Amino acid sequence: MTIVHALILAIIEGLTEFLPVSSTGHLIIGSSIMGLMQDDTTKEFTKFFVVSIQFGCILSVMVLYWKDFILSFKFYLQLLIAFIPAPIFYFLFKKSIDGFLENAITVAVSLVLGGIVLLFVDKWFDVKEHEEEPLSNKKALMIGLFQTVSMIPGVSRSAATIIGGLSQKLTRKRAAEFSFILAVPTIFAASIYKLYKYIDSGASFEATQVHLLLLGNVVAFLVGVLAIQYFIGYLTKYGFKLFGYYRIAIGLTILILHFLGIQLGML
Repeated sequence: MTIVHALILAIIEGLTEFLPVSSTGHLIIGSSIMGLMQDDTTKEFTKFFVVSIQFGCILSVMVLYWKDFILSFKFYLQLLIAFIPAPIFYFLFKKSIDGFLENAITVAVSLVLGGIVLLFVDKWFDVKEHEEEPLSNKKALMIGLFQTVSMIPGVSRSAATIIGGLSQKLTRKRAAEFSFILAVPTIFAASIYKLYKYIDSGASFEATQVHLLLLGNVVAFLVGVLAIQYFIGYLTKYGFKLFGYYRIAIGLTILILHFLGIQLGML
């Protein structure tokens, strides 16, 4: 992996982590096109890299929403309740999930199906400010259950949790903000687990790889800050439809290229 590869992947991560377009799916596609998943010498580090740069995105959430992290015990309890289903679901279906992570066609199909859902979400859930209901423990659990669906690459963690929030009578803005905050424990746990597995496999970090990881996290943080601020404003005003069309276009493009026999990386 070169500095250019690291920069591209970090920008993709920062842009897509909080948008309902699937950061994992875009990173798989980006890594494939750049050939990083084809070379055994870079494949494992690339897998670790795309997870570890999510730390930068975590930091962007904590900087922008720092006031939320000094709230009451009730806030942390609801965050814990929403987080718990994800690790349980992962360890129950770990082999299947890890297999999906190397299949770009799964990503393409998920992008298309998820895009179709986003075309109708605004009509299904149109919660006004005065209609919003307080977030309860039960609602937090339901949002957490929605998050488990995002373990299928291409589904989008942010899309799943935002839709989960909307289904629990939260406004678009509040649902998106809770989705961003829920990303902190979820991504942190995933990153720590991947770090443990990477080191446990006997792998070690070269000096150049450490530099790439630092660079990737800094870039993901900066781009993540901009993406969050843009997305909140856009989502509140216009809704999900544009993201739905985008997902469908990207997913269909990948599928068409695949069935035409055009190989991009592992596609």
